[in-house]
Amino acid sequence: MGRQQQYVLMGRYNRDMNQRLYAAAQSLSEAQLASNVGAFFQSILGTLNHLLVADIMWLQRFAQRPFAAASALTGIAAMAAPSALNEVLHEEFDALFGARRLIDAQICRWTEALTEDSFDHPLDYKNSKGHDFSKPFGLVLQHFFNHQTHHRGQVTTLLSQQGVDVGVTDLLLWIDELPNGDDGARSK
Repeated sequence: MGRQQQYVLMGRYNRDMNQRLYAAAQSLSEAQLASNVGAFFQSILGTLNHLLVADIMWLQRFAQRPFAAASALTGIAAMAAPSALNEVLHEEFDALFGARRLIDAQICRWTEALTEDSFDHPLDYKNSKGHDFSKPFGLVLQHFFNHQTHHRGQVTTLLSQQGVDVGVTDLLLWIDELPNGDDGARSK
């Protein structure tokens, strides 16, 4: 499996896990979702907003680079740019969930448009504080998906503390099983 297919897998995993996470969070009241529980972004709603903000920031950076399948990100490129990592884009859960669905669908289409030769290009960008960076696009893309997993783990913990079970979150469940007849070296 090439890197492009790995990122397609990560896009699908991201979309499906966000759907599962939001579906689980829907069982809580708006007050519970917005309650400051001492998380880095204060609340479940704050953390979910942060994830959306960070995704938009990264996708808008990617949209400026033709090698990064920029044409597949025109809708996101046209969005208003978030101004801070803790910006609250949507105070109401349903609006945030709707925005999340749209962004996740866009991420899936975008990963399918990426090409194997794009990942080694340098990605020059400014972070949210205005500092300049130049890093390999493929590794930045790995960070993009890892960042989502990291914060979804935090939200999963916050939901668990409220008695809400998100279920199994392992990427392993999204990886296709090899056909019988492989070399017999399977492990669990």
